Amino acid sequence: MTERYINPYTDFGFKKLFGTEMNKDLLISFLNALFIGHEVIRDVTYLNGEHFGESILNRKAIFDVYCENEQGEKFIVEMQKAEQNYFKDRSIYYSTFPIREQAPRGEWDFRLKAVYTVGILNFIFPDDEYSSECFHHEVKLMDTADKHVFYDKLTFVYIEMPKFNKTEDQLLTMFDKWLFVLRNLSRLMERPAALQERIFTKLFEQAEIAHFTPKDAWEYEESVKVYRDLTNVVDTAERKGLEKGRIEGRKEGREEGREEEKTATVHRLFEMGLSIEQIVQGTALKESVIREILQKQVNT
Repeated sequence: MTERYINPYTDFGFKKLFGTEMNKDLLISFLNALFIGHEVIRDVTYLNGEHFGESILNRKAIFDVYCENEQGEKFIVEMQKAEQNYFKDRSIYYSTFPIREQAPRGEWDFRLKAVYTVGILNFIFPDDEYSSECFHHEVKLMDTADKHVFYDKLTFVYIEMPKFNKTEDQLLTMFDKWLFVLRNLSRLMERPAALQERIFTKLFEQAEIAHFTPKDAWEYEESVKVYRDLTNVVDTAERKGLEKGRIEGRKEGREEGREEEKTATVHRLFEMGLSIEQIVQGTALKESVIREILQKQVNT
């Protein structure tokens, strides 16, 4: 079935919806839904998303979407399509660019505007860091003794999208509705009845592939190819990892089985009254190994 609406997980799709001046009202709505309790954002100005270090030899950072609100607060918004090593380190590193660029030449009192990094993650943090129900994380610098926020001008928000599984009839807040759109847009053939807000009228109009210019349609297809290639690489790596784990698990299981059998044999022969020398001859095990097995039995 041909897609009707773009996939926001692609570079083109994400920047089409959130990274263009024409659609900045979509970005504003999403940020306001995300930062409940924050002062309402009424306007944003897009900033250059390509940042270089202090010299041409330093590493650079390229943000998917980079903007500031009326108060000069900076927002980095990233669609992270696949897990990568040192993702948290990368996220922290990126946040340093909008911090450092606030330093003017000459005298300065070091007063900073707030910086927000938003990561929309198409993966789950490894090692079961969070429960399966916990997918929205807001991270700040905190005093570990009394748990109060030590510095409130640096915020990291991460959303583990694979954990968001609400159905249309469960969408209660704008935050729910935005996540539902991000998760399901490319699979929809009609606009869901639950998404009747005017902002979603705009979104579905902008996301409909049939309305694209030939140039945009071509660029989107190229972006889809890249996304699919990346998805296939990730899926293949996961399958190989699982298969390797099964093979190693079977191997470890056989090794453990042999160790248990060896230990049981030594115990049985010793209980039958055989000397250590006789057990060495009967099992071909080293005397030191037999003594170690028997000593463990004594200690337990």
